[in-house]
Amino acid sequence: MKLKKNIIKNNTFNIISGKLKGRKFQFPDETGLRPTSGKIRETLFNWLQFDIANKIILDPFAGSGALGIEAISRGAKKVLLVEKSLKVFKKLKSNLEILNNSEYKLLNQDSLTYLNNKNVTPFDLIFLDPPFENDLIPQILKMLSKNNFLANNTKLYIESEYKITSEILNQYIKYQCTITKQKKSGNVHYCLISFNTL
Repeated sequence: MKLKKNIIKNNTFNIISGKLKGRKFQFPDETGLRPTSGKIRETLFNWLQFDIANKIILDPFAGSGALGIEAISRGAKKVLLVEKSLKVFKKLKSNLEILNNSEYKLLNQDSLTYLNNKNVTPFDLIFLDPPFENDLIPQILKMLSKNNFLANNTKLYIESEYKITSEILNQYIKYQCTITKQKKSGNVHYCLISFNTL
């Protein structure tokens, strides 16, 4: 008779650089929770090396908080994190308690509900990493465009299960935009987009 092995999941991520470099954070098991890998985060933050310090950032599908916490570590002025799952939210809240309150704001709210409201001041940078297989990106792009989340200096990072093209962006965003960087790692496509809202 074969004994089943206990599979121990390594539900942790490490901060790559900045004031929290090397610090390890945990996240819970949750369907659809897929933290951005260290490899992708390293590439993304190399792209953004001059676009993080003193910036106001939105992470509407915060999940583990890997992107938002990495941004804070690298000098972001403030990161707004939105997380729908109460279990994930509670762990994220616990992880963020080591930070200064002025560096982040955390909301336990449905991300689509949040994005569907009119925003007062556009963000400098938006991390868009929604659950895969729900095809949420077109809907979210419309909301970002319609509800004042974007400005001339905004950068938008998208992580998706399919390649983002200029045709997709032009179909759902009312502003001119350019894909400035794009790569693929495993089954994850990721890209960085800049805007011209004039």
